[in-house]
Amino acid sequence: MSTYSEIFDAITRDARYQQNLDWGEARPGHPEGTVRAHIAEIERNLEALKPKISDDDYWKLKILVHTHDSFKRDSDRGVPITHPASHASLARKFLSDFCDDAELLAMVQYHDEPFALWRQFESKGKYNQERFGALLQNIHDWNLFLAFNIVDGCTEGKERKPLRWLFDQVVGKVESRISKDDIL
Repeated sequence: MSTYSEIFDAITRDARYQQNLDWGEARPGHPEGTVRAHIAEIERNLEALKPKISDDDYWKLKILVHTHDSFKRDSDRGVPITHPASHASLARKFLSDFCDDAELLAMVQYHDEPFALWRQFESKGKYNQERFGALLQNIHDWNLFLAFNIVDGCTEGKERKPLRWLFDQVVGKVESRISKDDIL
């Protein structure tokens, strides 16, 4: 099996990844515009976190940073995240060409689910408990998933309320008994 740094190198050399980097324009939540600019902003957040995480987790997060939104150009907009043509499903399929780490594949697939559930909660005062249950069932390494949500969610165009909401929902519901203070 390749190391995570080798997987990262292979991903970033791949032509499918490269052709999608300059897709995008400024929009709500992404004033930086392109996928390349979004990745650069998230990488700055990851570098700030680097002293607090293991080397393996650093490379896993780097892989997530570079794959999670890299197939928005090729996706169908407005489809559920589990739809084969969603950007999350396309990113998962791409990542599966390089590694068989079930946890990373699940994180790429479900990376936007917390924000979608928060939007439901904000607009309706409740959210789909089945979808939240599926998220809890599919993600096992909550420290890594929450670290990814932090680096992705602490960018210029995103407010912090969805992150706080996610932490509140997760605390007490996952086996690892994560508390807000334990994250990082």
